[in-house]
Amino acid sequence: MSVATEAALIRDLFDQIQEIEEVASSLSEDDERRHKLDGVVARALRKAPPVRPVVAGELLDLTEKTVKAWAREGVLAIHSQEPRMLLDAVRLHEVLHVVAELRRAGRTRGLLDEVHRRLGDAALLDREDLATSVEQMRRGEGRVVRSA
Repeated sequence: MSVATEAALIRDLFDQIQEIEEVASSLSEDDERRHKLDGVVARALRKAPPVRPVVAGELLDLTEKTVKAWAREGVLAIHSQEPRMLLDAVRLHEVLHVVAELRRAGRTRGLLDEVHRRLGDAALLDREDLATSVEQMRRGEGRVVRSA
């Protein structure tokens, strides 16, 4: 498959997913329909084929060299290395959202570090134990521990 064809297919998939996400985000957090739409997005992304760095570069508006550097740094997940590097579509979609948000905020430099930080923060916030701790703190439970 040519790079142009692959890029068009992935771009079309991501556009469809974006539309579903927009509808889902218009629903309240506790609406069952929102959870169903989130599930549709997750399944579609899991079924997406791995993406070549050149295609990811087109989607992210970055050079292929930069995309490969981001993959080596762990910002983009490498699906496979042999016979050529292919990237995980789920992580690419996540990074695409973060990059778009940063660019809307006027950030164009230092994207790698900022994307890395935001993805790390998101991973922490997804942890069950942290969510439990934050909820306990909001309820005023627990005790303050100070180091000597």
